[in-house]
Amino acid sequence: MRSFVYALAVGLLGAAILHIVIILMLPRFSERDAFSRVSALDDVHSFVALPGTPGGPNGLANDNPYLRTAVCTFSIGAQPALFQAVGAVPFWSIVLYDEASNEIFSMNDKTSVAGNLDLVVATPAQMLALRRTTRPELEKSILVEMSGNVGYAVLRTLAPMPSLEDAARNFLAEATCDGLRPGS
Repeated sequence: MRSFVYALAVGLLGAAILHIVIILMLPRFSERDAFSRVSALDDVHSFVALPGTPGGPNGLANDNPYLRTAVCTFSIGAQPALFQAVGAVPFWSIVLYDEASNEIFSMNDKTSVAGNLDLVVATPAQMLALRRTTRPELEKSILVEMSGNVGYAVLRTLAPMPSLEDAARNFLAEATCDGLRPGS
């Protein structure tokens, strides 16, 4: 009985110490979440290509030798965000995340219209306004509703051979992550 009480006391003391350590370490880890690291890269509404080597800016890097990756933070508080990219690449995909790094939407070249990226992200109120007006330039755009006001996008393209490297880099360099202008 005595050894059982001793084991129970040691277990409870170990659990208490572990919980205290976790609580004290939370601020350090919460400042290093994906949204904080991506938003510290550059201005809002511009794609930033990630380097292929570890230890890139803010610890972000593209670790797949066949994929090229770019990230963009966006804000839809004042106006919807418009994501566009065109290029002759064998594959591309985009994933939208909210501020808490929850996936909001994803698509690739096979699920897009004509293989091009043409995506509008808006709040519910902005989405109602977009659907009430007829804007010819948005006829083929995919409309995505997002409840929050800020998020980030990860755009990837495939470059499985050295001959496709320039096309992949150009695709990411020319991709836009802008605010949707009224009437444009």
